This record gives sequence, C-alpha cells and structure tokens, in this order.
Amino acid sequence: MILVTGGSGFLGSYLLRSLVRTGKPVRALYRRHIPVQLAGIKDRVEWMQGDVLDIGAVEDAMQDVEQVYHCAAVVSFQPDKRAEMLRINVEGTANVVNLALENGVKKMVHVSSVAALGRARQAEDISEEAQWEDSKHNSYYAISKHLSEIEIWRGIAEGLNAVIVNPSIILGSGFWHDGSGMLLKNAWKEFPYYTEGINGFVDVEDVVDVMTALMESDIRGQRYILSAENWPYRQLFTVMAEALGKKPPHIATRPWMAELVWRLEKIKGMITGKRPLLTKETARTAQQKVYYNNSKILRALPDFRFKPLEQTVREISAAFLAEQQQQSLQPSL
Repeated sequence: MILVTGGSGFLGSYLLRSLVRTGKPVRALYRRHIPVQLAGIKDRVEWMQGDVLDIGAVEDAMQDVEQVYHCAAVVSFQPDKRAEMLRINVEGTANVVNLALENGVKKMVHVSSVAALGRARQAEDISEEAQWEDSKHNSYYAISKHLSEIEIWRGIAEGLNAVIVNPSIILGSGFWHDGSGMLLKNAWKEFPYYTEGINGFVDVEDVVDVMTALMESDIRGQRYILSAENWPYRQLFTVMAEALGKKPPHIATRPWMAELVWRLEKIKGMITGKRPLLTKETARTAQQKVYYNNSKILRALPDFRFKPLEQTVREISAAFLAEQQQQSLQPSL
C-alpha cells in the first residue's frame, strides 16, 4: 500500500494519477474535498479524510503502508496564515515521521521546497549544500519548510528511510486559482507589470517522475533540487502571453514601487476584507535573482532529463485555452 498525504493538492493530484497507472494500491489523505480534476481516478484510490495534525487520522491512514509520499503542506505568503502554515508544515510533518517509524514504513519521499535552502547572495548558484541562514529575506513559508526538513532529518537519524525533494516553482495545468496557476492567469489578464527578479521553474510531471524514481531506488538520506531552468519573471510572462495570444508585460516594477504597492494593498485589504494581491513577502521575493543548480539529481538519475521550460509553458497555456473554449461553449442556465 502506498500513502499520499495532500492527495487533493496540485502536486498530490498529479502524483496520484501517476501511481494509479502502475496498478499498485494507493491511499490518499485529504483535508476538505476531492478535486474535480481527479474524477477519472476517484474510484481507484482509497480516500481517507483527515488532517496531518490529527494523529488518529494519520495513524489510521498509515496502516499496512510500505511507502509514503508526504505532499501535504500549506503554501501561503499571507500574514494571517503563518500560524496555520507552521503547524501543518512542521507539526504535521513530525506526526507523519513519528507514525511512519512506528508502523515500519519502508520508505518516504518528502516534498520540501527550494525555499528551505535559504537565499544565496545575488548571482550565486544555490545547491543542496546550501546552509540555512536566518535572514529577513526568508519568508515564513521558507522557515516552515526548513523546519519541516529538520523533522525529516530527525526521522532519518532515528532509522527512517527517506529522501527529500526541493522543487522550485512548479508549473502545471488544471489548478488555475492557486499557486503557479495564478501566474498564467496574470498573463491572460495582460497584467502590464514585471519585475527584474529571476527564479527557478519546473514541470509538475517532472517532479512526479523524479519522486517515483527516487522511491523505487536505493537512494536514501539525500535531498535534491528539482528545477528545470532559471528564468527572469519577465521572460516567463512574455512566453505565457505569446502562447495565450495576449500582450506581454512591458512596465518594469522597481523595488520602491513594489514597496509602495504592497503597503497600499495591505490598507485596501483592511478596508475591503479581501486578501491583498501583493504582500511584503511576495513583493520582495519577486525582486530577488536566484539561480538553482540541478546537477545533483541529474547525476543520481542519469536517464532523466527535465522538460524544456518553454515547452512546459506552451503546454499549460494550450490546456488553459482549451478549458476557456470549453467553458464558452457550455450553455448558460
């Protein structure tokens, strides 16, 4: 039996589809609802509703399990989500590790983030050897993922066979209202602004392929950066806009402008009660230039190659356009 925590999330849903195709028995832990994107395989997964903070639910889900993919996490840059994010990402991971040890799980793949590696100086490559440093540039999300990794390393020290993956920004289709899906929607809306920042990006299917390959390998006690290419945000939005037939961004956002906008968004949110589109953390992160080194995973899996980022962007753009066309053809009630 294979257990996937966070099975209703973006990465978890892609992972479940891949695992179901192998024919192995799969169990998934989900918090609120099973996404419509998984309707085609819903009956081929043993679903268990529960929270990783609920020790009883995790213990039940862990029965007769040999492999665990720990994908459950909260990703947020909103100040009011910090406490929940720390609980789920850190305490939840501790619960999964403890119960995996108690139940004799044979192997775990933990989904971390490149954010857990901290921030290097400008124009310096970040590798798996990066040492975490407390810094004002680390977001609360980064802190939560760093602390969750510590729980995995603690489990490894106690005998858990585990490996960690550190994806950069994951791109994929189907989840347009959350995470990286919002990047494509901004291009669709012809958002005119761009920053000078640079970040790493990776196809969701590549992340799944690496996770399953690592699970079936003899590799243990390692972590791997999963990032296909480092692109400027302007290049990403330009390719997205071109693939969508939209006007690309053309107004550079300077750091002082971003600092002003997040403050105005905060005031606007206090008045309207709506979440700000830009926060202090996202405004500052978007200005940073970070470069991720993916050579370690390419050495570990010599037959694996990342999908070119431009191909990924054009594929998800085509999927978005197809969905828009399908919605436009549906009769109104």
